[in-house]
Amino acid sequence: MFGVIFFVVIIILALWILASCIRIVPQAYAIVLERLGAYRATWGTGIHFKVPFIERVARKVNMKEQVVDFPPQPVITKDNVTMQIDTVVFFQITDPKLYAYGVENPIMAIENLSATTLRNIIGDMELDETLTSREVINTKMRASLDVATDPWGIKVNRVELKNIIPPAAIQDAMEKQMKAERERRESILRAEGEKRSTILVAEGKKESVILDAEAEKQAAILRAEAQKERMIREAEGQAAAVLKVQEATAEGLKMIKSAGADNSVLTIKSLEALGKVADGKATKIIIPSDIQGIAGLATSLKEIMVDHPLDEEK
Repeated sequence: MFGVIFFVVIIILALWILASCIRIVPQAYAIVLERLGAYRATWGTGIHFKVPFIERVARKVNMKEQVVDFPPQPVITKDNVTMQIDTVVFFQITDPKLYAYGVENPIMAIENLSATTLRNIIGDMELDETLTSREVINTKMRASLDVATDPWGIKVNRVELKNIIPPAAIQDAMEKQMKAERERRESILRAEGEKRSTILVAEGKKESVILDAEAEKQAAILRAEAQKERMIREAEGQAAAVLKVQEATAEGLKMIKSAGADNSVLTIKSLEALGKVADGKATKIIIPSDIQGIAGLATSLKEIMVDHPLDEEK
């Protein structure tokens, strides 16, 4: 019975030792292997076997890009202003062997190195330049940290300034300055708006005056055309009346001629016409040349009265 138990224990122990000698390395990881305390190899992704009791896994290394957020560090600018700046470092392990044996605590080393580098960079810059030169500071810090961490098997990809916190007094002054700048811009925008409004109003008035003048011009043209049309109509009416009178006169003369009127009747008609002319407002009267004096006129009247006695009785 004791022998069976012993045999089972031996089998379990052998299986455990065999299992411990089999290691599977996942993706984006690496294993640093030591043999009798000395570096033996670096295992990549896949299955690996190690010699029991002689070889051991010294370190399992994460090969993915990592992010470390360091707490705020006090720094002094060139113009003696103390600020609090916290940084974020993005790094990746490129050599597991150097990472395992290069430095005791790589993260702490990177933190101290970033704080020292940040103080050196900010010390050469004034406050205003510091606040407006984040990209320049990030680039300088990344270059410095990348060179310093290369012997540790670490590559610094990016460095970002997360927060820049100036003293409270400077923050108040900056807020007042920003407020004044906003008020100034608001005043400029308001003045530009009022100017624009004035210009639009003036343009509107100008356009209104132009439209009024154009309307008055059109109205004057229409009135002139109406007056012209009226005068034309009146002239045409007068011409038509004169034409009618002339036609009536010609018709009368035609009728007299057809009735066989002699010179005496024509003379009477001439006298009637002369009388109508004399009743008018004309200051000059032209007497026909065929009427020779008052004597000739009287003789003509007498002959007419003798030749037509019946007209008087009637």
